[in-house]
Amino acid sequence: MDPLIDAPGPAPKDLERENLYLRQRVAQLTDDVSSLAAEADRLRQTLERMRGRVAARRPDPLSGGQ
Repeated sequence: MDPLIDAPGPAPKDLERENLYLRQRVAQLTDDVSSLAAEADRLRQTLERMRGRVAARRPDPLSGGQ
């Protein structure tokens, strides 16, 4: 009898709670990434205006090429 294999797993209620937490965390982090990307764009535009020219923009790696 192997205690690692035969040990009881987490209760379904615990798994549901963890799943809910992780889903909420993913949603929060996704929103944070969007906000930071928007802020980076605003700062880039401000810098371009300050320099008096439009800098060549690199493609956004998070956009998936779309």
